[in-house]
Amino acid sequence: MSLPLPSPALRQAFAPTGVLRASINLGNPILAGRHADSGELFGVSVDLARALAAALDAPLELLPFEKAMKSVEAVKGEAADVGFFAVDPARSEGLRFSAPYVLIEGSYLVRADSPLQGNAEVDRAGTGIAVGVGSAYDLFLTREIGQAHIERVPSADAVREALIGGQVEVAAGIRQLLEGWAAADASLRMLPGRFMQIQQAMGLPASRGAEAAAALAGFVERMKASGFVADALARHGIVGASVAPAAAGA
Repeated sequence: MSLPLPSPALRQAFAPTGVLRASINLGNPILAGRHADSGELFGVSVDLARALAAALDAPLELLPFEKAMKSVEAVKGEAADVGFFAVDPARSEGLRFSAPYVLIEGSYLVRADSPLQGNAEVDRAGTGIAVGVGSAYDLFLTREIGQAHIERVPSADAVREALIGGQVEVAAGIRQLLEGWAAADASLRMLPGRFMQIQQAMGLPASRGAEAAAALAGFVERMKASGFVADALARHGIVGASVAPAAAGA
């Protein structure tokens, strides 16, 4: 499935080193992971990176990062050519995003004995919310939370530890990840519903130009429309995430 007009100029815009360098965020298990035995990367974002490299007829280099923030920085700094990010205004400078290809829910987790029963009760004075620093949840809650305080920690494991250890009253994160923690630990429970919907998109450095950005946007739309993204979600056993609808005008 080729890009429109995959000219030498367009391939140069995407892969100026001759290799398409894809930034892979391992901090989001919905999108990517690493096999424990072989160390091989896998996931929806890895599949899309391989498909894009094939469409460009370019070699692929996967650059894994443990945190979304580092993955974003790699693309902004042009140490990588494309990446897979939650769309957020705080990340827009220096990047061009496609429309989203996957939608994920952000939810809250509390201790089982917490008095909190709903998402609307979280934003109160004296309530602490643990989030991974630089994550989509951090960026969103930084804008939206007015009274509760945000405790930024380095990893998803640290989010869980802060909640269990009593440093905070609430953990914020990917619904599927939090549901897994709650299922494995009776001392934890989910708050119903979601506090945000996360739009996962592809992005590239803004310096690569409008033609490359349009080509990437078109690639993402074809990957959705062809069933490629849905098949990848099913192949990797991802439950709860959904294929984003077609972009307006696509």
